Amino acid sequence: MELKYFFMYNKRRWKKKGNIMNSNELIEFIDGSPTPYQGVEQVIIELTKHGFQELHLGNSWNLEYGGKYYIISGNCAIMAFEIGDNPWDEGFHMIGSHLDSPGFRIKPRANHPSQSVLTLNTEVYGGAILHTWFDRPLSIAGQVILDGEPLKSKKIQFKRPLGIIPSLAIHMDREVNKGKNWNPQKECLPVFSLEEKDSLEKLLEKEVEGEILDYDLFLYPMEKSTYLGINQEFISAPRLDNLAMVHSSLKGLVESKKSKKTKVFFAYNHEEIGSQTAQGAMGPLGAEILERIILSLGGGREDFFRACSKSFLISADMAHGIHPNYPEVADPTNRPQLGKGPVIKIAANRSYTSEGHTSAYFKSLCKKAEVECQTFVNASNRRGGSTIGPLALTHLNIPGVDVGNPIWGMHSVREIGAMKDHIDMIKVMKEFYSQS
Repeated sequence: MELKYFFMYNKRRWKKKGNIMNSNELIEFIDGSPTPYQGVEQVIIELTKHGFQELHLGNSWNLEYGGKYYIISGNCAIMAFEIGDNPWDEGFHMIGSHLDSPGFRIKPRANHPSQSVLTLNTEVYGGAILHTWFDRPLSIAGQVILDGEPLKSKKIQFKRPLGIIPSLAIHMDREVNKGKNWNPQKECLPVFSLEEKDSLEKLLEKEVEGEILDYDLFLYPMEKSTYLGINQEFISAPRLDNLAMVHSSLKGLVESKKSKKTKVFFAYNHEEIGSQTAQGAMGPLGAEILERIILSLGGGREDFFRACSKSFLISADMAHGIHPNYPEVADPTNRPQLGKGPVIKIAANRSYTSEGHTSAYFKSLCKKAEVECQTFVNASNRRGGSTIGPLALTHLNIPGVDVGNPIWGMHSVREIGAMKDHIDMIKVMKEFYSQS
């Protein structure tokens, strides 16, 4: 069925069968989340609007059936849940995603004067496509740690262009268009001032009050997310991988119907660097929170195991769409297309959690939500990536499936997807959370 049958673009709004969805909502979420620290804030705003209350890991929990709660970990990961009927009888319905994206992290003692200009010393975070960061206005976001008793953290985001990574002119490198191996320590350092005497510390001191002891800061591109295409059907944005999945699962949670299942939302950090951290999916946090839910409601450890046996995990991370300029890199028969719906990701080496019965369950959800469903498998001569799914399930005896929406340019500073897929994924997430 033609795309125009479903959507009509009018005054920056998508319309579907009489239901209006603000087309700026995903864009605002992405542009407001340059790092996981700001991403957590964006999630909290949405949860608070729908009655979720904050819990603290260091406090005793007195949970109530039907209660809505969230927990923050390290200022950069967040988990939320809505309690249904007895979890050990009904189990958990969980969706996990991640807030981080590849890019550049600013090192300590970052000031690096060179040839009478100030550059900042950075290191690559995750598997970034380096050349896509060149010649773009860049800024800084993250958090700073202030002296005090106790220490205080303050989120910080400069909303003006501050630096740039300049390319070398083609006159100085005639081979640049034939392919190049970039040296991130030499060729990827951003320029921030014509004055060597300027410094990152002076810049930060103008933004916060108090003595800054340390920081977790990242570069981010200043260009705003946008829609494009003849029918405005594409979305071009930084960090679609994986903020689009965080947003779709969050919307699924807060807009779903009441369910006997206990609904759980995980937005982890550090997926792009392996997830082996306290806020990562391979850490104990997810399993600990699930068990504490059981214990707070009067259950025991055996009840926790019973709950896991009746639970299900959707690991939500973006997928590769078949590229119009590189069709040869795709699998011959599994070739997801933008605009054709959510993608189930499958791998023989189990770098994805999907298997026959879990994939079939997700297909049934798509069918109930009246959306198309696709499959992705890597071509057998290519090594693919992985997700949080297999890592999270090293601590949990729970079936799961890996899914995502197809995009082009994954790990570029700008990624491209189809807005229709995002709306379809929200529908499937709502269907999943509404299951009893």
